[in-house]
Amino acid sequence: MCGLVLFQQRTSAFPQMGQCSKHLQGMFFMDDCLQRLIDRIDSGEDLKSMMPSDHISKLIRFRLEMQAPYISKWPQALSIQAQPLNVPTSFKQRAMLVDEIWHVVGDEASDIDWYVKRTVLEGIYSTTEIYMLTDSSPDFRDTWSFLNGRVKDAFDLKKSIQEAQYLAEAVGAGMSSLQGFVKRAFRG
Repeated sequence: MCGLVLFQQRTSAFPQMGQCSKHLQGMFFMDDCLQRLIDRIDSGEDLKSMMPSDHISKLIRFRLEMQAPYISKWPQALSIQAQPLNVPTSFKQRAMLVDEIWHVVGDEASDIDWYVKRTVLEGIYSTTEIYMLTDSSPDFRDTWSFLNGRVKDAFDLKKSIQEAQYLAEAVGAGMSSLQGFVKRAFRG
């Protein structure tokens, strides 16, 4: 039985908790989902042999599938997470989720890339989560297609940036060579 159901059963005896109870349920659900994702990863499911982009798509999908049974209530959950008092906890939970995903993928960045990768992944996760709210396709098929497209876009952008850096380095090296040639040509 899902931890959220047990939590709801225990707190239903205290209706006066109202909004606080909903916030606590949401926090518990997010923590429970992260733990279930970690358990699924630790269960030995063969994720290591995947390309990083496929790996990321699969892990985000695993996590979002946990919300599917509650999709009709998820807009309310997001609005509770977005309340000023709840933002720090919500942000921390999402940061832990994206950090776990990058860790599993094998990311060892410790420079500015660490922040960029996590920000991009959080954007992919959040936009896919929002897309999922309006998806009426069977088994959220359109959501998973959307997710795969966003991950592909992110990896294509990274590739394009790397290619631009290589081009800039090559042009710089070419300019240095040309500059050296011109200096030698006009010396003598």
